Amino acid sequence: MFSKKVIKELLEAVNVHPGGLMVLEENQPKLVILDYQSYQKMTLGKLSTVAVPKPKKVLVTGGAGYIGSHTARYLLQNGFEVVTLDNLSTGHKEFVSGKFFEGDLADRDLLERVFGEHQFDAVVHFAASIEVEESMKQPEKYYQNNVVNGLNLLSAMVNHGVKNIVFSSTCVVYDEKVLSPVAEAATINPTSTYGETKLVYERALKWFALSYGINSVSLRYFNAAGASLDATLGYAGEDPTHLIPNVLNVALGRKDLLTVFGNDYGTHDGTAVRDYIHVLDLAEAHKLSLDFMFESVTPVCEVFNVGTGKGYSVLEVINAVCERTGHMVKFEIGPRREGDRELVVADACKIRKTLGFKPQYSDLDTIIDTAWLWHKKRFGQ
Repeated sequence: MFSKKVIKELLEAVNVHPGGLMVLEENQPKLVILDYQSYQKMTLGKLSTVAVPKPKKVLVTGGAGYIGSHTARYLLQNGFEVVTLDNLSTGHKEFVSGKFFEGDLADRDLLERVFGEHQFDAVVHFAASIEVEESMKQPEKYYQNNVVNGLNLLSAMVNHGVKNIVFSSTCVVYDEKVLSPVAEAATINPTSTYGETKLVYERALKWFALSYGINSVSLRYFNAAGASLDATLGYAGEDPTHLIPNVLNVALGRKDLLTVFGNDYGTHDGTAVRDYIHVLDLAEAHKLSLDFMFESVTPVCEVFNVGTGKGYSVLEVINAVCERTGHMVKFEIGPRREGDRELVVADACKIRKTLGFKPQYSDLDTIIDTAWLWHKKRFGQ
């Protein structure tokens, strides 16, 4: 019999994950816990006569990285069978969920082995190089990794009859002059090699849909942030370029000073405004995309923004970090960075209407609270 403490923790976990949850041991499923209503629906009074559907099997490329690891775990917790493929260049093996293959999408022989050993229902594709500044200095690396290697993945899908893919794209495909909130129909004009390579792959998916019948959903993220509720997964970059990890580094004492790039924008406090989406909500967006493709009776080739439609300024983020962590964050004002935009906020109406997407964790307090717990655990003394 479970102790009262264990029962209390399990009830709290089920409240966070309505319907039930899966308990993992060393990233492998060990125990499934259902709420009573879900149990009744499953059994219908006669558990022995219920046919349990075979779980969908999904390959997650880049599944040891920040967003990929959260999504892989979330899929596993929601009844999917997960296989992770990652070269660990920026990912971390301890973040892996499901069966793991270490390797690169450039390795066609490895792809043949992975697809030959597993009959996948879908692929969720995160594996990519993602630093905008680096992409301008090393365009060949970005075309090789984000386009050529991505085409190797599509070729393996064609060869093995895998018909569904969710692609990790980005809002930087949009023209810098587009006014916020930015909708999917806005002008497309990436200004970095990174953005261009993501757009090239989106366009490849359209032609693979026409020629090979591969369904696809491309998710254009805005600003991913936050960490898992239990602080076991989070952003693990040692030298982050994103705002929130940098602010947390100052709060934690790992960095003396934060530079705010420009305070003369036409916003309410003069600093740039961005739309932040919690990484757990991003994971849910990927699951909804898979469900959408599996349930559709017509071919799918869709693009969705993934954001909240609400923006926070740099100073608002700094103030919130001070309030939530109890630590002061020292900063200085620097010049604007070339290419930085004043306001970037998503129009997320399409994903809400089409997929029923409703962010649960993307208020700024929850983003900072979860990121701070993770940051202290990962980088604290």
